[in-house]
Parts: sequence; C-alpha cells; structure tokens
Amino acid sequence: MKTTVEAPSLSKYRNRDALSRQLYERASRVMPGGNTRHSLALAPYPIYARSGSGCRITDVEGEERVDFLNNYTSLILGHAHPQVTPAVERRATLGTAFTMPTPEEVELAELLASRVAYVEQIRFCNSGTEAVMLAIKAARAFTGRPKIAKFEGAYHGLYDYAEVSEGPTPGDWGQADSPVSITEPGTPESVARDVIVLPWNRPEACRKLIEQNRHDLAAVLVDPMPLGIGMIAPRPGFLSFLREETARHGIVLIADEVLNFRLDYHGACRASGILPDLATFGKIIGGGFPVGAVSGLKRVMSVFDHTGALKVHHGGTFNANPVTIVAGLETMRQMTPEAFHRLNALGDYVRDRLRRLFRDTARPAQVCGAGSMFVAHLTGEELIDFRSLRGFSRNNPIYGGLCHKLLEYGFILSPRGIFGCLSTPMSEAELDGLVEALGRALNELGGR
Repeated sequence: MKTTVEAPSLSKYRNRDALSRQLYERASRVMPGGNTRHSLALAPYPIYARSGSGCRITDVEGEERVDFLNNYTSLILGHAHPQVTPAVERRATLGTAFTMPTPEEVELAELLASRVAYVEQIRFCNSGTEAVMLAIKAARAFTGRPKIAKFEGAYHGLYDYAEVSEGPTPGDWGQADSPVSITEPGTPESVARDVIVLPWNRPEACRKLIEQNRHDLAAVLVDPMPLGIGMIAPRPGFLSFLREETARHGIVLIADEVLNFRLDYHGACRASGILPDLATFGKIIGGGFPVGAVSGLKRVMSVFDHTGALKVHHGGTFNANPVTIVAGLETMRQMTPEAFHRLNALGDYVRDRLRRLFRDTARPAQVCGAGSMFVAHLTGEELIDFRSLRGFSRNNPIYGGLCHKLLEYGFILSPRGIFGCLSTPMSEAELDGLVEALGRALNELGGR
C-alpha cells in the first residue's frame, strides 16, 4: 500500500488557466458565492476534486493529497472502497428509488439496533439536519411541551431551533451562567423564546436553567463530543448529570451522534454509560451517500407509528433509498469492533504526536478530540466551553494560511481550524506526514 505522497505544487491551482479557477468563475455566475455549502469555501477559490481512492483525493489539476477531512467525517472507509463501490453498483442496476420499502433498510435498521443499546427503533431520512429536526418534533409530541435546551456553540444542523446560539458573539451572548438565545439571520426572533441555551461543562448553571424551565422543556439536545465547541470533552460526570436531571423532570434526552457515532462501535454515549431517550445519526451510516436517522426507545419512537396514535408525520421521497442504505450497510459491516479499535488507536497516535510537536516547539496549544477525530487549539488558556474558544479558534487568521500551506505539502485540512478525522486506509505514515507538515507550516507562518 502506498504510504507517502509526493508534495504537490500550488502553482497549477494558482495559475491563471487553472481548472479550479475556471470552475469557480462559472459556479459564481449560477450559485451564490460559487458554492452550495459554506463549509467548502476557500479563498480565493476552492480546489475542485476529480476523484478519490482510499485516503487520497486527486484534484482537477491532477494533484494528489491525503484527505484528513473525509467529507467532514462521513467517509470512515475512505474513498471508493472496494467493497462499498461494487455493492452500490449492483444495487443501482436494480433501481435506485421506489414507492415501496426494500429489504436492505430492514437489514440496516436491525444492524444498528443490535449494536447500540439505546436504538430500539429507527427511522431513516436524508441528512443530519433532518434527523435532529425529527428528534425535536418527536420529543415535543411525546411530552406535550414546546421548548428545547441546547448548548451554546453546539452545531446540530440547520433546523431553526437547533441552530440557535450556534455562533454567538461576546456582544450579545449574555452572562456565562445564563446565555442569551440568539437566532440566526433568516430565523424569526420568536424561535429564541422556545430555546434555552445551556453552558457546556457548567453543571450547576445547567441544573438551575433546567429546573426553571422544567414544565416547558420537551428535550435537552447534546452532542457527546461537540465539534462546534472545539471538541472540548465533557467533564467527568457531566453527561451522567444531564441524564439524571432530564429523567427527574420527564425531559427527553436527545444525543446527537450524527458526527461522532464514528467514536465507538456501540455508540458515542456508551463510553459515558448513559442511555439517551433519542439519538440521531448520519454521515458514516450512509457510506458516502446522503443519510440521516432518528432512533431511540420504542416508547418515544411510537409517536411516528401510523398503526397507533400517530403524532408526528414523517415523509420523504428518498428516505431509506436503497443506494444509500446498501452503501451504509456495507460500511457498517466493514466497521467491526476490531476496525474501530485500530482506527481509534491511530487517533490516539496522532493526538499524541500533535502534543509532542507543540511541546517540543514550546508553542502554546491544546489537543482535543477522541476516537478517530482530533482538534488542536493554538492557546495555553483553560478550555471549558464555547466561550473559551473565542479569539483563537474560529477567528484565528492563521488558519486560512495553514490550510493553504498544508495543501501545498499534500494534506487536506479545514480552513476553519486544525481539525481532522481518520479513515481506515490510513496508517502511521500518513499521520506522521501530517504532523511534520503542520510543524513546518506553523514555523513558516510564525504561528504562536
């Protein structure tokens, strides 16, 4: 297996006749900002992909790079996996969408329910945003209450209620123990009245806010390892505390595992020993195709049951379409306990290498993350919650330069920060190469 990559040049990308430049100019005429998802924006224009294989992407200029984003964590087996791709091809020749269910969706539902203790029943949809929206609707229908609570800075997709206070600024976020609910542009301010914003890792403040709103709260929505909060880990006992408080007041606890189901074969909540009432999934369970799922305990999921007292209508033309489901089913079969163990061990390895890099260069930095995901924050300050990140994570001007430098050295990371995830085709060689390239890039940019 190839373990090294020849460093590409950015000269082709920056050339006046570069295909990426031409494609972006065309895209800008027919798409606002030249894209259809802001997470791909890169100044002065993005690099367009031509193909992917294993842990590498080849761009339209013919340059190859190691992919540490994996479509923002969704490709746990890497690109064009030799088992997944043929399974998709076979399924596509039989038809791609029907106004009937298919056997494969039953198989994937059974597989997930057999692995995750808190998945008694499941319904598929087409994105993580949809999954979170459905979970919130289910919680409201089950409890008869209107409000939800979520954590300041946490990202849960684009549903109006879920994105409240996803990125508040110091000028409007209020007191640390009682954050203000801030709506996004395009969302009615009235939505804020039905969302209680909680401070991450501050149990006493959370207890007070939950107690004050206990009669109106349908759900508490929590990401067990929230990327929006820089993957600052929950402090010991924090998730158990949330489980106890929500159970005490009859509030549905929703675990958003759209991103971090990749942390554990049995689900991200397993390590904390908690059983949420509902859990949302996406990304890796689609094997590289659009997917989402809402799942949970049968008594809560019953709100979707049309044979009983139906409370939440759930349609969707492409829900559980057989191409997505076959790709997800084959991916989940490949991700055995042994595969998770190996990938998570590589995650430990790269996080340790990053810590040593920062220590040996006397650079203030902290490494967060778990399993096959990592984040590095260029600060020596204590990291507690979302507010800890302001000024050196989301807004640090060095990250755009770092992204370009790493592209030049043959590695793909986000322009939003030092964040990455692993895929099974990777080995220590790719991880060593990334850390060495990051150290070189930081030295050249003077990043401290």
